[in-house]
Amino acid sequence: MSDILFQITEQNLETGLRGYPCGYCTTSFVDAQKGLFYVGKPLSELSASTPEDVISLLYHGKEVTATEKAAFIQDLGQRSALQEKTVQAIEKLPREGHPMKLFCASLLVLGMLEGTGDYKEDCLNVIAKIPHLVAVVINYHAGWGKTPLPKKDLGYMQNFAYMLQLPGKTDKLTEVFTLFNILHYDHGGGNLSAFVGKAVASGLEDMYGSLTAAMCALAGPRHGKANQDCLHFVEGILQTLGNEATESQVEAYLRDRLARGELVFGFGHAVLRVEDPRATVQYAYVEKYYPEHPLGKIAKHLRKVGPKVLQENPKISNPYPNVDAISGILLTAAGFGYPQYFTVLFGLSRCVGISMQIVYERLEAREGKGTPIVRPKYLYKAR
Repeated sequence: MSDILFQITEQNLETGLRGYPCGYCTTSFVDAQKGLFYVGKPLSELSASTPEDVISLLYHGKEVTATEKAAFIQDLGQRSALQEKTVQAIEKLPREGHPMKLFCASLLVLGMLEGTGDYKEDCLNVIAKIPHLVAVVINYHAGWGKTPLPKKDLGYMQNFAYMLQLPGKTDKLTEVFTLFNILHYDHGGGNLSAFVGKAVASGLEDMYGSLTAAMCALAGPRHGKANQDCLHFVEGILQTLGNEATESQVEAYLRDRLARGELVFGFGHAVLRVEDPRATVQYAYVEKYYPEHPLGKIAKHLRKVGPKVLQENPKISNPYPNVDAISGILLTAAGFGYPQYFTVLFGLSRCVGISMQIVYERLEAREGKGTPIVRPKYLYKAR
């Protein structure tokens, strides 16, 4: 790799470190024109795979033999159940507030009661146990009852859907959970939650504390909670314009909203300069299975008119839909109309990739020495 030199100017400060390389990510990367790649494979090619196949690819950094993959999957299955004392401790936590708070607290509880202090071992345990943990968190927070143990004969997300005590579950919802899960495992090394998790781990905090910090970062409306806010945005359009809203009416709604200085949700991305391929996959799913869903119809109009309206503003570098524009609508159409849990589902996925990135930075980077503690320089400025 050729050296990259940066001349820091005042305009580069207080910009969220946008575009400044500070390390390597061995699991995934985002191309501005082609989207997200897992270990060099475009995500669009992996979206129909099983979670086990994709997790194995991310974890090993390559395709492994069928025998090696089977052993890896079996190992995850043997690790998949939380200890009863962990479940009991989670079910004594407060249920007030957003469920992401409960999820974050539950990760700390898991680390306190089941952590090993070994980053690699804890990475495997997190990947294996996170479906059970999230099922416990949602069932407890929603008041849906006790969570059964995972079954040995069910797959990764089949188990999650089985353990989730949601009334009226369908096989199609399990399929949607699986798709959502695969699309959100990882997203390069510089997104906020991944960076925060690795920064905390650089101080030699354990895996669970580091992931808790990462999930606190994910919980914000500019990051993981955006899928919840996007759904509320589309619901507001539907409520205002009705089920028979036309494309031109949706366009007028957007223009009026922008004229009032209000936000438009579900568009734009820090890196991408095209429609998010993760969104493209989900739009296709909604079009195939839920073409008449009222929210899906509004989303279809937004997909068409949103870029046209937004690109009229020269300050907007990416006017195209991002993954949050459609993910919450897909979950709702499939029967999971509980937006307060959308970010928790995001965290269920993202802990997989972040835990692997932490393993690399703590145990493999710099020929096994690990990365140093994160310590950027800030310049003094009088107020």
